[in-house]
Amino acid sequence: MAIHLVNIGFGSMISAQRLLAVVSPDSAPIKRLVQEGKERGTAIDATFGRKTKSVLIMDTDHIILSALTPDVVSARLSGREPDAREESNNE
Repeated sequence: MAIHLVNIGFGSMISAQRLLAVVSPDSAPIKRLVQEGKERGTAIDATFGRKTKSVLIMDTDHIILSALTPDVVSARLSGREPDAREESNNE
């Protein structure tokens, strides 16, 4: 089985097979999930100092923070190119 890696911004890659969900970080339950991940040491910050625009939930119980919007991550997962407007706002 080939591993499909997806760029989540600034050269950071994740395995698409391990990804469970891509969600917005704005809701209170997701904020709690991120905080719990930071406390347990399972949160990975891949924003490189930018604002967190999406939270990637992995099947390994890791939470990955990305500066790309969920729409752009979804486009990259599906193999299509995101709109230039979407991408220019993210990286």
